[in-house]
Formats: sequence, structure tokens, C-alpha cells
Amino acid sequence: MAIIFSIANAKRSLTRSLSGSKKLDIPKGYFAVYVGENQKKRFVIPLWYLNHPSFQNLLSQAEEEHGYDHPMGGITIPCTEHTFLELTSGLSE
Repeated sequence: MAIIFSIANAKRSLTRSLSGSKKLDIPKGYFAVYVGENQKKRFVIPLWYLNHPSFQNLLSQAEEEHGYDHPMGGITIPCTEHTFLELTSGLSE
């Protein structure tokens, strides 16, 4: 139940951040996340990732550590860039 609530919160945050953004360089069906420990890197990823259990675990960690608001209009994922790339490359296969 907590994961469903987290996904709903993430979707609301994305809707707010995208609708208020003047820089709409995110294609329909995608959203921005920020990944990294010190230096955050922006990734634009498909919305269907929200349904994958591995990505849902990252979202839960993100909510606990950062909440869903990011000054640049995306979600901050609390992991290394390498870990994020490994996870997302596995989702795309």
C-alpha cells in the first residue's frame, strides 16, 4: 500500500513540476530524475518505470531521504549514477 501511495505522490509532484516549468524538454510519457551522491545528473526516463518493483524501491528511498520536490523540477534518486544506470538498463531489456 505504501508503494502505491508513493507512486501517487511522485506522479502528483511530476505533474506540478512539469506544468509549472517553462522548459518543457521532456517528451510526453517521460519524466526527469536527478541521480548521484554529490553531483546530481539529470536523466529523462519513461513513466512505465514507475510500475517496476526495482524502481519502486528507489522511489521509496527517494521519498524517505529527499521527498519528491526538487528545485529543478524532478525527483532526486538517492543512489550512485552507476547503480541507477545498471538498474535502468535492466528495465529496458
